[in-house]
Amino acid sequence: MPNATAIAAAHPWYRDRWPWLLMAGPIIVVLAGFATAWLAWSTDDGVVADDYYKRGLVINRELERTGRGEMLRLSAVLALAPDGAVRLELSGADGMEVPGAVRARFANATRAGFDRTATLSRMADGTYSGRIVPLPPGRWLVAVETDAWRLPAVEVGGAVGEVRLGAARRPD
Repeated sequence: MPNATAIAAAHPWYRDRWPWLLMAGPIIVVLAGFATAWLAWSTDDGVVADDYYKRGLVINRELERTGRGEMLRLSAVLALAPDGAVRLELSGADGMEVPGAVRARFANATRAGFDRTATLSRMADGTYSGRIVPLPPGRWLVAVETDAWRLPAVEVGGAVGEVRLGAARRPD
C-alpha cells in the first residue's frame, strides 16, 4: 500500500482540481473589481454637469421670469386641438404690456425627443393662435412664456386638451 508521501510526490498539487476551484472565486472577484473600476473611470454618468455654474445661472433667470409672471398676476387658458391647433387666452394685471407673440412649450416628461414648442401670434380678438405637430398621449409639462416672463409649467396626463396656467389654476 502506497503511503501519502509517495502519492504527493507522484501527483503535484496543481494537477488536482480542488485548489483551482477554491482559487477561482477570489480570482473572479478581483477581475470583476478591475472591470468595474475601468467602467467607472471610462464612462460619464451624466449626473454631475461640467457646467453646473452656468446651469445655475440659467435656473436663476428662469425663477426671475416666473416671479415676474406672478407679479403681473398672469393667467392663461391654453386649448390644444387634436390636429395641433393651439389657442391661448392670456390675461393679467391692468397696464400689462401685451406681447405680440408668446411661446407655448410642451415637454414630454420622459422623452426629450418628443418636446414641442409653438410660437403663438396675437390675433385681432386678443387671443393667441399657432400650430404644432399633434402630441401623442402621455405625461406633458406645459408652459407659456416670453423673454420677459414665464408661467410655471403644469403637468398634464393623457391627451392634452385645455390647460389652465398661472392664476387661472387657482379656484376663486
